[in-house]
Amino acid sequence: MKYIKRNFIFGALLLACTGSYAQQEVIDTAAFSRIRKAELSSSQIPQIAHYLTDVSGPRLTNSPGYARAASWAVATMKKWGMTNAATEPWGTFGKQWEVQDFSMMMRAPYNAQIRAYPNPWSPSSKGLLQGEVMIITSAQAIDTTYLNSHAAGFKGKFVLVTGDAADYKKDFEPSAERLADTALANLKDTYMVSRSMITMYTTKYLKIFKTADRILKNAGALAFISAGRSNVNGTVFVQGRYGYKLTDPETVPQVTMASEDGQKIKRLIQSGQKVELAMSFTDKTSTEDTNGYNVVGEIPGTDPKLKSQLVMLGGHLDSWQAATGATDNAAGCIVMLEAVRLLDSLGLKPKRTIRIALWSGEEQGLLGSFGYVKNHFRDGVKFTVKPEQAKVSAYFNLDNGTGKIRGIFAQSNEKMKPIFEQWLKPFNDLGATTVTMANTGSTDHLAFDWAGIPGFQFVQDPIDYETRTHHSNMDDYDHLMIDDLKQAAIIVASFVYQASIRPEMLPRKPLVNETFVFDGF
Repeated sequence: MKYIKRNFIFGALLLACTGSYAQQEVIDTAAFSRIRKAELSSSQIPQIAHYLTDVSGPRLTNSPGYARAASWAVATMKKWGMTNAATEPWGTFGKQWEVQDFSMMMRAPYNAQIRAYPNPWSPSSKGLLQGEVMIITSAQAIDTTYLNSHAAGFKGKFVLVTGDAADYKKDFEPSAERLADTALANLKDTYMVSRSMITMYTTKYLKIFKTADRILKNAGALAFISAGRSNVNGTVFVQGRYGYKLTDPETVPQVTMASEDGQKIKRLIQSGQKVELAMSFTDKTSTEDTNGYNVVGEIPGTDPKLKSQLVMLGGHLDSWQAATGATDNAAGCIVMLEAVRLLDSLGLKPKRTIRIALWSGEEQGLLGSFGYVKNHFRDGVKFTVKPEQAKVSAYFNLDNGTGKIRGIFAQSNEKMKPIFEQWLKPFNDLGATTVTMANTGSTDHLAFDWAGIPGFQFVQDPIDYETRTHHSNMDDYDHLMIDDLKQAAIIVASFVYQASIRPEMLPRKPLVNETFVFDGF
């Protein structure tokens, strides 16, 4: 009996402690329910998506398309009744650039359409270019000794880089997927671009690329064309290596081609056929305004003591040029805009001010978010913290495609795990169950993390992000999963609101003095 009594008392104490621990987070489930009901009954996600993609077009940083999207976002937030909606310069970016006209045809041994796209910031062809194709390998393309020794042969030629033919066995594998429970339970640190890759690129390969491009230009090549083996089944991944900075040298026209067209040309040449291409490309480049701009807007806090503090949310508004950047990353901006619209339209009264930020220059190395953080929160050279830094409770980011939210990366912040686990419980039925201590990188929350501000990225279902849409010509509105975006908007709005009414700011990790690793490519 004494044993039973002791265990009964121990169990009661354990339950009491557990209950006390759970009560640390007072969650406004009534507000969560209102947010969910409003989003599922009167979502504006399709309209927001249409204007950021179809209407705005490609949103390369500093391009007219980016300006259209930014202007629309500012005007829309003002229409919703938000305050301080504006575009805010973060620093110098570089050139304004967009495609005016582009076409490429094979003219010999017969006429055929070529599937290809000009690379961002490529110079135009300055008229019709027509000439033979010269094939080189990817290894030769970065071998400056080889390029110098063969420079005479590049004159008047289209220089085409092809690798091995694509392996179409992967066509029998699904191109889109959702995260299984086992995958969610075993999440590891996830980086699209690791620190070592960034360091190697900036210290070694960027210099090689510029040298190789200079050799081709001096040799009189007509254009440089890449036809990588990943550019298959109509999907062509198109991005620029460099070229936006005012100090970047002009190259020959740069083009990315479908792998199937590149392999066909390669086989024709190997069998002794003469292959000629014709290309016409007009761009519009300007240095009238070289600043980079983010988009910001606010819902003012209502608590006299807490309204000077901030809860921030955002995603990057810029995209690449070959499509309208729907999943990368209009999707994140759509969700964040819908989240603040929900909070504002429902008349919820956040205690802290909620600030949304849509970044530019993310694709070139988190330039917009890091520029913003340097301007507001922490010096980028001396590492000194600015007064505003102490007033930001958290930053929430969304930038992994169109898939629904399955959880959140706690970013090695041990104190956040039990907090987020309680916040997520009301959304377990929507598939969001996971709080992982793992880190994720390659997107804008890293700038806040560097500044000592709790910065978080949500875990998302991958869908076809890596296989079809990320940086590709397929990244258009039709690849958005509208219902997934609605689910994400419900969770983001609820998390942001909960952070805004929490009695204390969210716990922070120790501040580390180190150079920000994404300081531009």
